[in-house]
Amino acid sequence: MRDTIKTPKRLNKIRIANFISVKGFASKNEIASVLNLSMPTTLQNVKELMEAGYIVETGEYESTGGRKAKALAVAENLGYAVGMDITAHHINFVLVNMRRKIERWKRIRLVFEDTDAYYEQMGQELHQFIREAEDMENPVIGVGISVPGIVNQEKVLLQSHALGASNISFQDMDSRIGYPYRLENDANCAAYAELVEQDCDTVYLSLSSTVGGAIYLHDSLYPGEHFRSGEFGHMVIEANGRVCYCGKKGCVDAYCSAKVLQRRTDDNLELFFQKVREGDPDCMQAWEEYMEYLAIAVTNLRMAFDCRIVLGGYVGGYLEEFLPELSRKIKKHNLFDLDTAYVRTGKYKLEASAYGAALPFVKNYFEENM
Repeated sequence: MRDTIKTPKRLNKIRIANFISVKGFASKNEIASVLNLSMPTTLQNVKELMEAGYIVETGEYESTGGRKAKALAVAENLGYAVGMDITAHHINFVLVNMRRKIERWKRIRLVFEDTDAYYEQMGQELHQFIREAEDMENPVIGVGISVPGIVNQEKVLLQSHALGASNISFQDMDSRIGYPYRLENDANCAAYAELVEQDCDTVYLSLSSTVGGAIYLHDSLYPGEHFRSGEFGHMVIEANGRVCYCGKKGCVDAYCSAKVLQRRTDDNLELFFQKVREGDPDCMQAWEEYMEYLAIAVTNLRMAFDCRIVLGGYVGGYLEEFLPELSRKIKKHNLFDLDTAYVRTGKYKLEASAYGAALPFVKNYFEENM
């Protein structure tokens, strides 16, 4: 029987395995230095982890003189985690290995309905996605489900404007999913995907069909007293401005959601940015206004949190080429920072929330199995 007592030795093994998993690969010297472990402790734990099949040698680092250091990585055959991101019109699936690499991504069109027929098809599509993987000799250790809305720890979707739904329980999905599963807010999932490797406090701003976000403090996501932290879409940036879906006027969501742009191109965001690049006057004017309000929102977040800011979501996936322009606009509002190096775009695009939903199963694997 596995020892479940968190002895210092067991905790060190878990820390080492998770460190290697996040880094992709690491040397013994790097493990000892970053985790503040003695070299004898590191060597003994690495030896036992290798003997147990949790980590393997994958090659050697480039030599800087002297003997080359061995590169260690998590074993690939430990299992997979699946992420599933539910949106109003689609479901995104990802298959993630224990090295935190996305091995497969798939997007299907399935219009959300709070009906048995929808959930039945959702389950069928999930199992079809898993069957389609080329190598499924390794087990699926869990399924993370991302939804756009407020959720609680009892797997209940309390409210979702994007889905037009409220008080939907996912507690009884066992038969349809067939694996251990968890439910999480989509912005939190995307933030986790983007920020899990960060070494500093960061705010994540999600610019999708609705505007949301998350706050990453002291190596974890801050949930808030009522699990509603990061609702940046409902900060007011224009007094008596446009009416937001929440009923207030002037919310960030009314100015910076992807819908603000998509409505100009029949809900096709990619086409909108294509038209901006082509110089379409209507789209360029809409984008100019969008960027002005986004600059205000970013400045407010910087003033409130004084930390790095990551721009993600659907619009975030297109922002990289426009960062110089956005930077100029931010500088007009923020007179406290000399530059905008604290702002960057996310690494992941449409797969961000699904990927982030899968990652906790990878992280928890070592603690639950060692």
